[in-house]
Amino acid sequence: MPTRLIPSAQVDHFVHDHLPPPGQWPELRFDRHELQLPSQVNAVQALFERAMAAGHADRPFLRSDERTLSYAQAQAEVNRIANVLTVELGLVPGNRVLLRGGNSVAMALAWLATVQAGLIAVATMPLLRAKELGAILKKAQPVLALCDVKLQEELKAALATEPSSAGMTLLVFNTSDADAPNSLEAMARRQCEHSTPCPTAATDIALLAFTSGTTGTPKAAVHTHRDVLAACETWPRHVLRATPDDIVMGSPPLAFTFGLGGLLVFPMWAGASVYFPSVPYTPEGMVQLMIRVGATLCYTAPTFYRQMAAFAKTHGIGKLRISVSAGEGLPDATRQLWKEATGLEMIDGIGATEMFHIFISSPPESVRRGAIGQVVPGYQARVVNDDGEPLPIGEVGKLAVIGPTGCRYLDDERQTNYVKGGWNLPGDAFRMDADGYFFYQARTDDMIITAGYNVAGPEVEAALLEHPAVAECGVVGKPDEERGQIVQAFVVLKPGHAADAAQVKALQDHVKHSLAPYKYPREVVFVTQLPRTETGKLQRFALRSLNGTHRVA
Repeated sequence: MPTRLIPSAQVDHFVHDHLPPPGQWPELRFDRHELQLPSQVNAVQALFERAMAAGHADRPFLRSDERTLSYAQAQAEVNRIANVLTVELGLVPGNRVLLRGGNSVAMALAWLATVQAGLIAVATMPLLRAKELGAILKKAQPVLALCDVKLQEELKAALATEPSSAGMTLLVFNTSDADAPNSLEAMARRQCEHSTPCPTAATDIALLAFTSGTTGTPKAAVHTHRDVLAACETWPRHVLRATPDDIVMGSPPLAFTFGLGGLLVFPMWAGASVYFPSVPYTPEGMVQLMIRVGATLCYTAPTFYRQMAAFAKTHGIGKLRISVSAGEGLPDATRQLWKEATGLEMIDGIGATEMFHIFISSPPESVRRGAIGQVVPGYQARVVNDDGEPLPIGEVGKLAVIGPTGCRYLDDERQTNYVKGGWNLPGDAFRMDADGYFFYQARTDDMIITAGYNVAGPEVEAALLEHPAVAECGVVGKPDEERGQIVQAFVVLKPGHAADAAQVKALQDHVKHSLAPYKYPREVVFVTQLPRTETGKLQRFALRSLNGTHRVA
C-alpha cells in the first residue's frame, strides 16, 4: 500500500465531500508488488508515459475508418483538449464533466483529456433519455457537457428541466463541419499541443460511473486515479495478457466501466490499439469488420457471440485470438457454440461498476466448463451467508470480494448494502468448488441483465405507471436462451382498456420513448391482480413463478 498520503489537487471538493463516511468504505488491499502505486499519480499521464517509455510513441493507438492516431498524436490531441477545458473554459480540478457519445476516437480523447486535467469524467450511455440524463445531472452536478453532435436533443431536454444545470456549458464534438466555432475540435485546434497534467493524488477522483441500481434511482460509483491503474495491474496483466501487437474491438460502450477498461484503458496499458466503428455493430458486421481491420481481441456480451457464431463459421475470424465475454451470464451452450465456430475458448468474467472491472475470470487454458473462473490475482473472493460468514465448499451463498478497488457511492445510503465488514457484495449468488472455481447461480436482487445491459425492474415499472391504461404493474427478468433474460411486465389495466396485442405495443412504445429503448418489456402479461405481501409490497419472486403459466396477450 502507498506509504504516505498527499493532499488532493482537486480544489472543487464536491465529490470528496459527498463520499460515504470512511467507516462505510471497503477495505482496499495492495498485497502484490505490481499494486504498489505512487501516492501522487495521474492515471492518464501514467498510461501515456508507460507507452512512451516502451517505445510506442509512433505505434497506432486509436483507429477508425476516418483516421488513425499514434500514441504521440493522441497525446497531443489530449493536451489540446485539456487546454480547452482548463485554459479557455477555466475549469478547475474536481469539476465534473459530463461526456455523452458513442464509441469513437473523439469520445476517447475527450475522456482522456478530462481525467488528465484533474477533472472528473461522468460518461453517459448514448441511449439514455432526458429523464435518465436529468437524474445524472442532478446527482453529479457537472459544470460542462461534451456531447456528440448527433446526441444533443435528449441532453438539451434534460438541461431544460434540471434547475441545478442552469448555466452549464455544452460543447459538441464529432461535428461534420470542421469549422463549427462551438465544436470541441475547433476550439482544440487553437490550443497548444503541450499541457501539464494535473498533479493528482492517487486518491483523487477520476470518474463517476453511473449504474441504475435495483431501484431505478441512479447510483454513482466513485473511482480514483489509483483505481484505474490498479485495475490495469490485475485482470489485464494476469488473465487477458494483451500485447502491443493487438488490435482491440468490441461493443460495450465507453460509458460502461467494462467498455472503458476493455476498449481504452487496458489497451493503453498494453500498448495495443483500439478500433472504433463508424456505425453500430451488427453480428455479421462485427465479424466482417474483425476480418477487415485485423482485430485480434474482441469484447462483447454472450448474446452477441451467439448471434455472431454462424457468421464466424461462414466468414472466418481473421486474426482474432482472444474473445472476452462479460456483462451477463455466459451459458455453456454459447461458449461451446463459439468454440465450435472459431476454435477459440472464450474468456468469461464477472465484474461490477462498483469494482471498476473484472475480478473473477480464467485464461483460456484454465477454463472449467460451467464456471466463470477463479479469483483474479490481487483480489480475494468467497461465498458467504447473510451474516457474512464463509460457507462450506459447494454451498450457494452471496459473493463477497475484496481487493485494490471497491465500492464508494456518491451520497447514497445504499453504500451499507454493498459494503459490509470491508467486503464488497456485488449482489450475486455463487457457489465455489474445491479448486476455487466460482459458479454463478443468480442475482440476489431485482436487477435484470438482458443482452449485457442492466435494467432495473422498478424503473420500468415507474415508466409503465405513467401510461393512462396501467393501474398496477410488476417487472421481472424472464430467462431467455438468446438474451440471458428479457424484461417481462405483468400489468393490471384500468377499466375500459383492452388486454390485446394493440395494448401490448402501446405500452412497449411508451417505455421506449420514456427510457433507453433496451429497457422496454419484450413480453407484457395482463393479469387481474399482482401478488403482494400483507403490507402491500410487490412479491417479484411470485411474479417469476408465473412465467410460463400466463400467455402474452
